[in-house]
Amino acid sequence: MGVEGRDKVKALEAGALALSGQLGKTVQRLRKSYNLSLSELSEQSGVAKSIISQIERNETNPTLATIWRLSQALDVSIERVLQGSEDEPFLENSTKGDTPILVSDDGKCRLAIIGWIKTVEWLQWYIFNAEAGGVLASDPHQRGSVESLSVLEGELEVEVAGIVEIARTGDTLRYRSDRPHIIRNRGKKPAQAIMVNILKAAVME
Repeated sequence: MGVEGRDKVKALEAGALALSGQLGKTVQRLRKSYNLSLSELSEQSGVAKSIISQIERNETNPTLATIWRLSQALDVSIERVLQGSEDEPFLENSTKGDTPILVSDDGKCRLAIIGWIKTVEWLQWYIFNAEAGGVLASDPHQRGSVESLSVLEGELEVEVAGIVEIARTGDTLRYRSDRPHIIRNRGKKPAQAIMVNILKAAVME
């Protein structure tokens, strides 16, 4: 049974408010998953920092063009940005096109973010691919963080605080990631690994 007149307007306003609220939460969640500041997301999307802040606080109703710019900067579809957080299915399918990719400074290493967005503040995991000679240098994560690198193909070298270890196909390295760490592909062939970063692991002494 439908609603008419003022009741219909109220229903539409309530629906728009709910959609705007979920949009703000989603944008903020995605932005934090990439460790982006408001200024950085503004620069990448072309949307004013103040507008992004208002969207995240549910203080404005952005235009479709604004939502599109943010979705492009966050490497997700508009549909995913607008997807309701409360009604997310238990069985979730993230396609290859929806999977964000991070690239190393030398352009030879790629990190496909396959971790769940809701765990990004304490648990992150990736598919790591490195061309021959590729180097991924990372800044320290928060104190107590531990990273695990399981090599699926090829050979990778990890350096932490001057200590170097090599992992070959089938090997797993675990190391402190709360200090500068470097992953290198010293081999002549591409390498692939699963990387898991536990940001709130027990503090190691």
